[in-house]
Amino acid sequence: MDIVVCVKNVPFTQEADLVVDVTGRDIRKDNLVYTINEWDNYALEEAVRIKEEKGGTITAVTLGPEDDEEVLRRCLAMGADAAVRIDPGDLRPDAFVTAALLAAVVKTLPRDLVLTGVQADDLNHGIVGGLLAEHLGLPHAAVVNSLRIENGTALVTVELEGGQEESARVPLPALFTIQTGINEPRYVSIMGIRKAARIEIQVIPAPSRLLKNDAAPSGRDGCGREKNAGSANSSAICATEDALSRRPVCLGGRGFVFQQ
Repeated sequence: MDIVVCVKNVPFTQEADLVVDVTGRDIRKDNLVYTINEWDNYALEEAVRIKEEKGGTITAVTLGPEDDEEVLRRCLAMGADAAVRIDPGDLRPDAFVTAALLAAVVKTLPRDLVLTGVQADDLNHGIVGGLLAEHLGLPHAAVVNSLRIENGTALVTVELEGGQEESARVPLPALFTIQTGINEPRYVSIMGIRKAARIEIQVIPAPSRLLKNDAAPSGRDGCGREKNAGSANSSAICATEDALSRRPVCLGGRGFVFQQ
């Protein structure tokens, strides 16, 4: 079974003194320690457990600058077989653009199962997983706290409001966003760290073909709207908006299959 796990390098802010930066719209991050996003850590552990039971490969994927390769090294040390970093270049991707860029790369990878965390510690949007599933054309379930693979399907339990749960059987390939508490992530061993240091991380520039402005009429973006000068993200958002125009059909719990 080929598994892709999307991870993010996030600042550890729980015990830090946060200072607003000069823009007034973000915090200063130069003195913060970065670590793997907590939800993604559970997703990776779940992937490793499935690999140990069913065999196969795990590819960890992240979107970020060179410093974010540290989180990929941790994934390799935990049990991932390969790692890919998408270099965003000058883009400052939001959730919509992040999903579009991840999808462009994940589409090129062998994948029976795609896992992400429910949300990221820094922004807490909780929407990248669902957007990514739609871009990939995969059925998905969100806030998964139990996952079992059997006979080409996945039996998942999703967390609902008020402490309720709902189970569904989802055909593979599929995408699931993993909730904390689904397992107990393992510690990274010294041997694993040494092994990970010898594995080459593949670096892919953000796919320029997602930027539809080049093919749009002069003065308009890929959605036919007037271009917003200075917005490098608008065209990638168009691709996401186009994908989201499809009709969602409930699969069970918070999972959906999208149809034209």
